[in-house]
Amino acid sequence: MANVVVVGAQWGDEGKGKVVDLYSEFADVVVRFGGGANAGHTLVVDGKKVVTHLIPSGVLRGRGKKCVLASGMVIDPQTLLEEIASLKALGFLTDDRDLLVSRDAHVILPYHRELDGLRESGKQAIGTTRRGIGPAYEAKMARRGIRMADLGDAQRLRSLIAFNLEEIAPYMTARQGRLEPLEKMVSETLAHGEKLRRYLGDASIAVHQAMRRGEHVLFEGAQGALLDIDHGTYPYVTSSSTLAGGACTGCGIGPTAIDAVIGITKAYATRVGSGPFPTELKEETGERLRQVGAEFGSTTGRPRRTGWLDVAALRRAARQNGLSSLALTKLDVLSGLPKLRLCVGYRLGSNTLDELPVDPVEVEMATPIYEELDGFVGDSTHLREYDALPKQAQKYVRRIESLIGVDVSLISVGPGRAETILMKNPFR
Repeated sequence: MANVVVVGAQWGDEGKGKVVDLYSEFADVVVRFGGGANAGHTLVVDGKKVVTHLIPSGVLRGRGKKCVLASGMVIDPQTLLEEIASLKALGFLTDDRDLLVSRDAHVILPYHRELDGLRESGKQAIGTTRRGIGPAYEAKMARRGIRMADLGDAQRLRSLIAFNLEEIAPYMTARQGRLEPLEKMVSETLAHGEKLRRYLGDASIAVHQAMRRGEHVLFEGAQGALLDIDHGTYPYVTSSSTLAGGACTGCGIGPTAIDAVIGITKAYATRVGSGPFPTELKEETGERLRQVGAEFGSTTGRPRRTGWLDVAALRRAARQNGLSSLALTKLDVLSGLPKLRLCVGYRLGSNTLDELPVDPVEVEMATPIYEELDGFVGDSTHLREYDALPKQAQKYVRRIESLIGVDVSLISVGPGRAETILMKNPFR
């Protein structure tokens, strides 16, 4: 038995979908523990591109692979139903018993999306996906949230929606927001709830029982460490815990149950939306990384900002997640660049920092300290052994390991499932 957490070690979009898909081959249960449809995982399976937003990418491994949406998530019922239908049309999720949705997960409704959109249209926009994630988590913390279990009780659902509409009415009126009529919202949500009822259950107990049976459990994070609500580059963060500890709180399991934590990082850095990004490249090299790496958001289609790998930020992620190892993705994208740079620290006034500061004011004042390495050339997508990589690529990987103090256990050398060098399997 092994219980493994996979988390993003940057600002999200690190390639978690592919890595989770790979590790899912060895797992019996795959659990998504936080976030919502603001996360998008793009996978290429047998030459076919598949994008998931809510359901763990383990669903692509076929029948018998249990996928769990845990209590820490916020779920848009309509989006979930659309994703289920899309996966079924592609020949996946053929057995409804392979999907379990927590009865305690909170629900995103149309007014959450409207609130999100209005805020992102104002002066305080931070670059959200406008999917209603933040407003749904706000309602949860204000103890007026609506949970999946509530979608089967018409009277309770109507009362909760009416109460929430009353709470947000002044803001919506001031911003000229548009709301669907109460009864329309209630009837549509009840209909969604009826269709999803077959999938609902107690996710915490189900995961615990799987562990007791000695099954392998893989916990899938959303976004990345630097977007954590408590420890990220606040306020340019998401609304949930993206660190490995979120697997425990989001699923209702104890920290002693976790055997390994894998942090995923690209061989360079990207970020979507607003917020500090000290190693950002705004010239030809940055555009080359964007085009070669297909750096466009899976959920929004927005071009991602690109930059050199920030080792100082990875040190923070390694410390806060307790990383066992790193999965390095998109190493192939760097091929052909004559020189590569690693941000190994920061200068802030008279001080030298080993980790990225997360206060926006300090980040603006900090100057990256770079180390330069020779680049490498050649197509690596066909390589399956580390020693077969170009020597300079090997030096780049080893230098990252030595600077962070964490071993690299997996290297992705292309978008396809097979285009991977697996050096260590956490489930074996």
